[in-house]
Amino acid sequence: MALLCVVVAFALTLLGPCPSVCAPQGGAEPDEQPYDLDDFDMNGETDWENLDLNGENYDYEDLDQEIEVGTVAPPAPETPPPANMTPPPANMPPPEYEEEMTLSPRPTPPLAPVTLDFKGPGLFGPDTGLGMPTCLLCVCISGSVYCDDANLEQIPPLPKDTTHFYGRFNSIRHVKNTDFINLNKLKSIDLTGNQISGVDEDAFRPLSQLQDILLADNNLQALPELPPTLRYIDVRNNRLISNGLHTDGFKEMSLLEFLYLSDNKLDYIPVPLPESLRVLHLQNNNIQNLHVDTFCNSHDRNYIRRSLEDIRLDGNPVNINLFASSYICLPRLPIGSH
Repeated sequence: MALLCVVVAFALTLLGPCPSVCAPQGGAEPDEQPYDLDDFDMNGETDWENLDLNGENYDYEDLDQEIEVGTVAPPAPETPPPANMTPPPANMPPPEYEEEMTLSPRPTPPLAPVTLDFKGPGLFGPDTGLGMPTCLLCVCISGSVYCDDANLEQIPPLPKDTTHFYGRFNSIRHVKNTDFINLNKLKSIDLTGNQISGVDEDAFRPLSQLQDILLADNNLQALPELPPTLRYIDVRNNRLISNGLHTDGFKEMSLLEFLYLSDNKLDYIPVPLPESLRVLHLQNNNIQNLHVDTFCNSHDRNYIRRSLEDIRLDGNPVNINLFASSYICLPRLPIGSH
């Protein structure tokens, strides 16, 4: 502002005296004496910093020290907390503090074991109809029911149109005479790898279409009466004894081709054997001798048993060289100890 007054004063001196302009602040009367042009150097050498406008020399450096431009107002004093306010504990985090926490998982109660009720009415009962419960438990495809490795302890009720049943590698211990009742289309039963130690006498006999039965790797000591329609019998690796087989049990099986009796406790070969038989495996039993009519016909010296071409007797205490007449009618010699 002072510099602006200097410039205006210089301009007024050129125009003439003007007592009302650039008067000193504070209401003082203006100096009535006119400005003298002789005080100004027209050659540009005027001392502008120490120009005396009111008869006094202003020191602007002192003025700058007295007035500090842009000074920030001092901060307001902090308000002390109320006397009745409890100070927070020293270890309490500020309100905006957020701590990340990992919650431990809640313990899951153990699941109750699933038990299947095959006797009572309901989902798995015998009166369910159409076999839908079993087909939810097992896999049903075009007449074949697959219940392998399903932790079964009993044979489930099967659909009426079942043709092939696979119940391998379960914990079935007994086969009842009602397990396959009214299954007139059933052709194959495979119960390999269970813990079966007993079979009801009429469990398989009523099955008029049954062709294949597989009971290997169980604990059977005896076989029930089997239907004459069988083509394939596999009872390997059980505990079968000769007295546990029906007398003439295989005689009427005119379609039987494969008979697997290995790894049991048989003392002799179950005779008579049907003419249709092609494979007979008896290894690892306790067979000690052969009869002349075991495979051949002692009353017909020209008899040749052409179908039976695979006989296994190895692993038995019998010496087949001592019973040559027992297999003279065979197209191939049995495999066994010599």
